[in-house]
Amino acid sequence: MSDQMLEWLAVYGLPVYFAILVIASAGVPFPITLMVAVAGAFVDAGEMTFWQVVVVGAAGAAIGDNIGYALGRYGGRRKIDWLAKKVGGRDKIERAEEFSRRWGATGIFLSRWLITPLGPWINITSGLTCYSWIRFVFWDILGELIWVTLYATLGWAFSNRVQAVASMADNLTWLIFGIAAIVIVVLMLIKMNGRRASLKS
Repeated sequence: MSDQMLEWLAVYGLPVYFAILVIASAGVPFPITLMVAVAGAFVDAGEMTFWQVVVVGAAGAAIGDNIGYALGRYGGRRKIDWLAKKVGGRDKIERAEEFSRRWGATGIFLSRWLITPLGPWINITSGLTCYSWIRFVFWDILGELIWVTLYATLGWAFSNRVQAVASMADNLTWLIFGIAAIVIVVLMLIKMNGRRASLKS
């Protein structure tokens, strides 16, 4: 399927790129990280322009995300549970709900470009919990711009090894997340030690 989509991208360009990002961001499991990286490689080949890849890609992803949000908000818990059961995503819905409750806007932002496997489920749970649509759109677009820019740049820079770049995407994501978690823990420890020092004095 991924080879066929890449053929469509080569033949039809930006319209296919946009459409597939909308569909995948709405919840259909397509290899869109690879597609964004390949679009970046097309920039290197002179077949696309970088700003178009970023703007069209972020717009398509954001529209798909908002379809997922609307599905959660207006589809209701029963329909979402039925859908999750059909596609084997019940555990992902539960993880996404827990993540949404704990992180809020930060969770929406991070699931666009850092913890991307949770992205479509965060969209649905944000709608289910009636999270502010305006805030959702703001953090969604910001995160998608970072995601598309990151992988389009990687595809452009490593155009001769774009498949390898895409296959390393998940490992890179969890590496960045791990580093971010370590930094957060260290900052929290520093803050706690500062409070203890002030209490003693």
